[in-house]
Amino acid sequence: MKSQCVPFSQIPHSSRLFLDFLSGAPSVQRFYPRSARFDSWFREAASGMQYNSARRKQVAAVLEEQNTRWNASATVLQNISRLRAGAAAVVTGQQVGLFGGPLFVLFKAITAVKLAAEASYSGIDCVPVFWLATEDHDLAEVNHASIPGPDGALQKLTTESRGIEYSPVVRVSFGNEISAAVQSARELLGESEITDCLGEAYRPGENFGSAFARLLARIFGELGVILLDPSDPELHRMAQPLYRRAIEQAPELNEACLARGRALEGASYHQQVKVTGSSTLLFAVRDGARIPIQQRTNGAETFSVGRETIPRADLLAQVDSNPQDFSPNVLLRPVVQDYLLPTLAYAGGPAEIAYFAQAGVVYEALLGKTTPIVHRFSATIVPEKSSRLIERYKLNFTDLLHGPEKVREIIGQRMLPQHLQEAFEKAENGLAASLTSIHHAVAALDLTLAGAAEKARNKMIYQLNKLRSRAGRAELHRNEIVSRHAEFLSATLFPNKALQEREVAGIYFLAQNGVGLLGELYEAFHTDCLDHQVISL
Repeated sequence: MKSQCVPFSQIPHSSRLFLDFLSGAPSVQRFYPRSARFDSWFREAASGMQYNSARRKQVAAVLEEQNTRWNASATVLQNISRLRAGAAAVVTGQQVGLFGGPLFVLFKAITAVKLAAEASYSGIDCVPVFWLATEDHDLAEVNHASIPGPDGALQKLTTESRGIEYSPVVRVSFGNEISAAVQSARELLGESEITDCLGEAYRPGENFGSAFARLLARIFGELGVILLDPSDPELHRMAQPLYRRAIEQAPELNEACLARGRALEGASYHQQVKVTGSSTLLFAVRDGARIPIQQRTNGAETFSVGRETIPRADLLAQVDSNPQDFSPNVLLRPVVQDYLLPTLAYAGGPAEIAYFAQAGVVYEALLGKTTPIVHRFSATIVPEKSSRLIERYKLNFTDLLHGPEKVREIIGQRMLPQHLQEAFEKAENGLAASLTSIHHAVAALDLTLAGAAEKARNKMIYQLNKLRSRAGRAELHRNEIVSRHAEFLSATLFPNKALQEREVAGIYFLAQNGVGLLGELYEAFHTDCLDHQVISL
């Protein structure tokens, strides 16, 4: 397994906030309690951790019941015992996507395992926990998985399972329709250990949350990943004090979130979450649907849930008596998570890093501290066939980051006859030298001509490169196989002009390489590397 690092600054669509967080830029430091480098602060952070012992026992009991139900390994149950006895946790989490979700889900779990092991090796007992986002209600984000076909093009598999509109996905149960989706996956993946796991996890009677949990329990059992489903009524009961404060302090929390948004924009960063003057941090479940709670414009003495208007006192009474009918939004969720768990660090992707920049004010208001976030392991896996093609055409990974048309163009240029490639290189070198000489001469004659000379130089170089690109495309038209290779590389390594880890289902790589691939990826991941890794199998 070979690995190379590619800075995120070279990867399209990386936000300035994300890049500045990774680099530790001064302008971003006020939005995060710690740097992106876990090894530089986890010992100090662990020394200051405080966690209610009674809550620890209650949470451990829920985790033991849940994980036992999902056929947890002995290693997972041992880790729950360690948590009960006083261990800290490195936490990660994700929506419960069909068939385990995209590749980065595997990377998140690997990150939690690796960071927990690093802390434990240093004398700080720590276990990995994966938070299942079962209470999200966006069914369209979890009801599909994309698996490459024989030509590398992604095949989108979707289940027709449905529930009440805006229902938490944990309430969407599978019927016989899930068997058809599993069969489609088998046909694409072939028979393997992982497809057997799919059939055992995704079956009629299960739901998006329970099936996802059963699959991850099989995949990550030996690595000891503890799974947590927050929809459990007992966890809601424990989180009830935070739900109550989210209503009691709604105006102050809302103003703090708005002020943090203005501060982010003032620093030229984006807001990941849209906050308005009527926003609160809670959803209410009404008739099976998850509905946001809004403040009214009267000092938060009344609230609304859909078309229903509720006096503040009545809403608080509902929170007290039926906390399972409420759930946190994306800014309150990590705070609830770290109220329930002794979290040393949270491992997340670029979007979650942006969420945490906003959620910090909620943390401080409700917990008096902010949990540090670190970037998860990020990688593109290059199968053997793709590696051979990259070597054959002398490509770099960054050549693939501009879509299939550009890849075809680059390959076409490199497939030009040797004499034509040499002619273009000679012309470019000669033109650059001649134009540099002209630029110096006219600048000495009249300094105001320097700009015109530079503009002329750029136009001529552009036209030459344009001609080279057209020649490359012409060469591709003569060679259909090379064109297919370009399409294959784009489809497998940068599908839909996005990182592979976001588009391709993780089960595809496990089916092709076996569950043992997880151990190899674990070894390839170095926690002090903040770049994107390109891993050739």
